[in-house]
Amino acid sequence: MNKQITRRDFVAAAGIGAIASPSLLAVAEAPQVLIKRSARPIVVSSANGNKSKDAEGLTCTAKAFKMITEGQDVLDAVIAGVNIVELDPEDTSVGYGGLPNAEGVVQLDSSVMHGPLKRAGAVACIEGVRTPSLVAKKVMDETDHHLLVGKDAQKFARNMGFKIEDDLNTEKSRKLWREWKRRTDPSHYLDPKERAEAGRRAAREMVAEGLIAGDHIYGTINCNGVSAKGEVCGVTTTSGLAWKIPGRVGDSPILGAGLYVDGEIGAAGSTGRGEANLFSLCSFLIVEFMRNGMSPKDAGMAALKRVVANTVEKRLLNSRGKPNFNVIYYIVNAREITRQCRYMNRKGSQ
Repeated sequence: MNKQITRRDFVAAAGIGAIASPSLLAVAEAPQVLIKRSARPIVVSSANGNKSKDAEGLTCTAKAFKMITEGQDVLDAVIAGVNIVELDPEDTSVGYGGLPNAEGVVQLDSSVMHGPLKRAGAVACIEGVRTPSLVAKKVMDETDHHLLVGKDAQKFARNMGFKIEDDLNTEKSRKLWREWKRRTDPSHYLDPKERAEAGRRAAREMVAEGLIAGDHIYGTINCNGVSAKGEVCGVTTTSGLAWKIPGRVGDSPILGAGLYVDGEIGAAGSTGRGEANLFSLCSFLIVEFMRNGMSPKDAGMAALKRVVANTVEKRLLNSRGKPNFNVIYYIVNAREITRQCRYMNRKGSQ
């Protein structure tokens, strides 16, 4: 009689990795049934992918997994999942009610990648649209381009039929912005260095007081999925750095930084300090490391070491000389999932 493989054993062997603590990772898996298919469906996302719920009570990962197992397109599934978070007014890290920039304006970024089609789309600094991930997909589907930005991205969204709103702030996000503004700019025209430090100090104080979640300073959601056919797709969407300089764009809408998908290899996405990840293009780096045989864990750790090596400014280092910020990667190795499932299928037929 075959030895029953446990959920823990499967996850450990399947090549699914996230360089994150369990509280920072949301995963949805298929039931423990041996079925003869090339891969095992899975959805991996950042932690906020397992918090917000839709009218059916489904979280991002649950929604995406349900759609994938029903045979729907993987990219449509993971986007439908993150839409739940984008539309949640209580989540201040993405979409509607995301923490605004320094002038109180919500500016959003998103990117999508379709592994089987080898296509991608992204928007940056878009205003007035609650679901930038859907606009990014329209860029992929309706244009010959990968990235649209700012006011013209908004015009494109309007032409594609999206509702444009004057203000995406909720009362919660607006109140938090007012509190941040009160603490950072009591008298105008501070010295730029003093003002920047005042902004960081105010943000730290608001985290310490429980007004905002620490991981929402660099708020983002990444979600990657694999279908039973081994099809890999991913999406990253964000309101960016809280109270950022207007026009600032981080890693989320940049292919290879906040998201990278290769249909033959797997996917990687990130949350955390976008500038650090953008500088090293770590999502692309992780997928390339896996292409060369590294496990998801080793690939993610190698990328983190690259971030550490590239962080040399004193303002970005703690008392131990290490980065004083957070970067987290969410990684799926499609080849390992496929190999493991084939191995399980062979065992089941013996």
